[in-house]
Amino acid sequence: MKKYLFITVTLSFFLIALDVQASERIAVVNMSNIFEQLPQRTVVAQRLKDEFENRVTDLKNRERELQHKIQKLQRDSSTMKASDRNRIEKEIIVQRERLSSKAQAFNQDNHRRQIEERNKLLKYIQKAVKKVADSKGYNIVIDTNAIVYISTIKDITDDVLKQVK
Repeated sequence: MKKYLFITVTLSFFLIALDVQASERIAVVNMSNIFEQLPQRTVVAQRLKDEFENRVTDLKNRERELQHKIQKLQRDSSTMKASDRNRIEKEIIVQRERLSSKAQAFNQDNHRRQIEERNKLLKYIQKAVKKVADSKGYNIVIDTNAIVYISTIKDITDDVLKQVK
């Protein structure tokens, strides 16, 4: 019985020691906080704005032309010949479809590019996290947004922010 108790106590101390040692090798990082404070975000946002600026201007101009044509039809429809009114209505329908198609293509391209650039920034942050974790001896780094409760695990968010700035 004493031997069993001794083994249980020894095993308990061993498990506690492992737990303490493991908690010292685990860290957390707030990825969303780092992403929000990343200086490169403004550069990327400006690059995307410049990349799509001509298409935005083109879409706005086409929309303005369409609105002008619709207003003209509404204003002058009572004095127009039926054939002219039908022709303008068909032009408006075709113009709307083209505008809708161009707007949809623009939205898809813009969304795709935003995702590409966001993924590049995330890879950059992940490299910084790995560098900090390696230099501080952490084996596991977990995003704080994925954790429900933390008691004594080290938060390396500030160290990673210093690394990326």
